[in-house]
Amino acid sequence: MAGLREMLRCEYPIMQGPIGALNSPRLVAAISEAGAFGMLALGFSGPEETKKLAGEVRGLTDKPFGANLMIMNPSNAEILEILKDAGVTMVTTSVGAPSKIYPLIHALGMHGLHVVLSFPHAVKASRDGVDGLVVSGAESGGIRSVASESSTMVLIPLVADHVAVPIVAAGGIADARGYRAALALGAQGVQIGTRLIASEESPAPQAWKEAIVACRDGGTTLLPLREMNTKMRVIVNKKMQDLLADPAADVSKAFPFANAPTAWTTGDFDLFPAGAGQIAALIHEIKPVKAIVAEMVS
Repeated sequence: MAGLREMLRCEYPIMQGPIGALNSPRLVAAISEAGAFGMLALGFSGPEETKKLAGEVRGLTDKPFGANLMIMNPSNAEILEILKDAGVTMVTTSVGAPSKIYPLIHALGMHGLHVVLSFPHAVKASRDGVDGLVVSGAESGGIRSVASESSTMVLIPLVADHVAVPIVAAGGIADARGYRAALALGAQGVQIGTRLIASEESPAPQAWKEAIVACRDGGTTLLPLREMNTKMRVIVNKKMQDLLADPAADVSKAFPFANAPTAWTTGDFDLFPAGAGQIAALIHEIKPVKAIVAEMVS
């Protein structure tokens, strides 16, 4: 079985958390150039968009990079071929049964890590042909489609004790302390998202970066996404504070997820709050990606 470093083929076992709203070839390339592993967030992208994005990344770096695929995307077979042609050898997968896509991944000589949010899902996926797992604790940013309250500190060693595949820790990691702690808990590497939103190369609007830097302990919450029957961790802003203080208010209705792309492009967080993990409370400065990675492994 291949280890994580063998699959990533980069200097440091640090992966970019794929964020669809920030699908920037410049950011992906900067992460890979810094010795970590940049990741495109393909979601429901089609073959043409995938070819464009992967080509742009490859035009900026000759270092390894990967992509996250949603298993339910009907174009995945063609997308994997395009990624292979761009020199991608490792992907992550999410939202779906691994058995539906890993035969395709392996047939192309590629490796894949499946993203899981809970212990039961981790154990099940580890027996379903994956090469490894990205295990995301409850403090992480992004959509939380599973009602697991286990933090990274609990979830990583729990999963490590029960699966035979390599695991990557995600959630609550932004500096050298979190990186070292994750390795001590049994992970072979880490995935970081919120820290990279607040980077100089990030395409996030300045208001999003500043919201992360200004965030303090308790400054995030899980926002119900009624349309998707799930939740997402976001930074609490003034509008949300006012709504939360009103027992009759419907917070979910006030922030429809359909508004998220516009909010995350313009920085108008009255439309939809800025996404971030709890680790935002430990991020105090917007820095270049190279400095973020160097400090993490120092």
